[in-house]
Amino acid sequence: MTVKIDIDGGASDAPYEQVRAQIAGQARSGALPVGYKLPTVRGLAESLGLAANTVAKAYRALEADGVIETRGRNGTFVAAAGEGAVREASAAAQSYAERVRRLGLSEADALAAARDALRAAYGASG
Repeated sequence: MTVKIDIDGGASDAPYEQVRAQIAGQARSGALPVGYKLPTVRGLAESLGLAANTVAKAYRALEADGVIETRGRNGTFVAAAGEGAVREASAAAQSYAERVRRLGLSEADALAAARDALRAAYGASG
């Protein structure tokens, strides 16, 4: 099993975002199982024809999202399936709920605003 990443030079997303999104998607789907050891930053950068800093930026974002974890010199691994991402999403939702309540929005207006933001982020097909 290997991580499969295709970089589209003509895409509107930056290469680091393409790397981040593809690794996150493969981890979420189980194509990259929990505990899977990812290539080194330099190794992946070389195989994709990218700068090491580009892959490092993607790895940092994935680690911040709880998708991967770095274990020092042992390497970088796929983290427990989405636990970190779910925790972070819950914290963001709680923060949003508190903020819209302080702003005086009704629950219906707050849900509509969140739904609009999600549609914009995920596209119309959701």
